[in-house]
Amino acid sequence: MSEDSRSQIAKSEPPQGTEEISRRILTIRGQRVMLDADLAELYGVTTKSLNQAVKRNLGRFPQDFAFRLTAEEKEELVTNCDRFNRLKHSTAYPLAFTEHGAIMAASVLNSKRAVETSVYVVRAFVRMREVLVENRGLSARLNALERKYEAKFRVVFDAIRALMEPPKPPRRRIGF
Repeated sequence: MSEDSRSQIAKSEPPQGTEEISRRILTIRGQRVMLDADLAELYGVTTKSLNQAVKRNLGRFPQDFAFRLTAEEKEELVTNCDRFNRLKHSTAYPLAFTEHGAIMAASVLNSKRAVETSVYVVRAFVRMREVLVENRGLSARLNALERKYEAKFRVVFDAIRALMEPPKPPRRRIGF
């Protein structure tokens, strides 16, 4: 590949930008994935041809690269996301591709657009990973602050409750 074509790939945007690709990334089974229909659209092929290429090259797609959704996962997807209504009456269960699976799919499709777009798909996955790491750090800091102030507020609330209790009537002493 010549230097000009490499720089052209690096500078050009895919049919949908990295932000649009990021919106298509879902979290299923604790992994960030893209569904076969979304990946096929990005790569400029039909879902059928993408799935056929995957079937012809099953050895290149272990479980951590691609997996088929279960009936429950498909139902949850259709229920929660309006853009998946087309799956509602489909008998097929979609394939979910992880970051590595998306790259491998581009290599088995062997089309110019798939190879070019895979760069942006990888960038979108990397950006999602960076955002997740940033959010984890922020979440940890918020939890630490919450624990710190919770203890301080507990002391304040206990003092307020003690002040709000009516004074105990003096007890009359019996005896000496």
